[in-house]
Parts: sequence; structure tokens; C-alpha cells
Amino acid sequence: MTTQVTETVWLNEHQVCRIDYLAEVSGLSIAEIEDLVDSGVIVPVTPAAQPPAFQLHYVVILKTARRLRDDFQLDNHGLALALNLLQRIETLEQQLSDVHARARHAPSGKI
Repeated sequence: MTTQVTETVWLNEHQVCRIDYLAEVSGLSIAEIEDLVDSGVIVPVTPAAQPPAFQLHYVVILKTARRLRDDFQLDNHGLALALNLLQRIETLEQQLSDVHARARHAPSGKI
């Protein structure tokens, strides 16, 4: 019988990591991640710090970026645009969900 060991990392807004860790787990190069920082897709915790530190939840965004890059052969500008659009869609979906939740709990006719 074989035992498989798995490392688990809690992705939240309070834990931070360095850019080299993001590159390692996402499959993107440090230069590609820096391009996403320059385009505003991801933001370092302290922009002036060297090396920059990022919230750990960016791992998910950067893994999505790698899949988009690979699947659709996007250049850096196309990748930044796609990620910005996905983030905008997520924001709009959350706002819509909030409106629906308020409508369900509001007295009839009042939101």
C-alpha cells in the first residue's frame, strides 16, 4: 500500500508570498507575472518592497492566467485583458447575487 502526502495551503487575503513562489506554483515566468503587475491585474502588498510580496489568493488567478495563455495562445496584453474581463464578470456576478439576496429578504416591493 502506498501513502500519498499532499501539502495544503490556505489561500486567503492575509497570507503573503513572494513572486518566485507565484511563478513556481502557477507555471508563469517571473517576467509574465511582472507584466500582470504592470497592467494592474495583480497588486503587490507593498509596491515598493523588493522582492514584491503578494496575497496568496493570487495563486488561483495566476493558474487561470497560465491556462488561458496555453489554451488560447495569448500574448501578455491579451492575457491581461482576459483576466481583467474575468475579474469584472466576477464582480458583477457578486453584485447581482447581493441584489437577489436583498430582494428575497426585503418586504414585497421594497429593495
